[in-house]
Amino acid sequence: MSTPRKPAPATAEHAPLQLERFLPYRLSILSNTISQAIADDYQRRYDISVTEWRVMAVLARFEGLSAREVAERTAMDKVAVSRALARLVEAGRVSRVTHDDDKRRSVLGLTEAGWTMHDEVAPMARAREREVLAKLDAEERAWLNRILDKLQPIER
Repeated sequence: MSTPRKPAPATAEHAPLQLERFLPYRLSILSNTISQAIADDYQRRYDISVTEWRVMAVLARFEGLSAREVAERTAMDKVAVSRALARLVEAGRVSRVTHDDDKRRSVLGLTEAGWTMHDEVAPMARAREREVLAKLDAEERAWLNRILDKLQPIER
């Protein structure tokens, strides 16, 4: 049996992380909190997950993507996207057809039912976003956008 090791001094590079001050953790908590507040509205009404809504939102903006392209644009796990797409196709919210030129590739798009749901959920999501951003003044909102643009790893 080994003796428990004492944590390194707070100044050491290998010291335990102070998660409450660690940028990725803080951004994740903020993102999850805001996303869940928005999701509460559409999950009750439509029984869809955050992943399913994000897939639908991407397909509304970029129709004709493959599952791989949806995963890339959302930076979500391919398996999670695949499961979300399967549920959305089964529910009749997303269509999946074979690409004309490449029979191995599926092309995805919102169905009429998908567009109807999107057109009800998108305004709810925008309203929640406005509520969150209302906590910042105009200058803070501008700075936030500049900072997010600067930290965004790739163009989506």
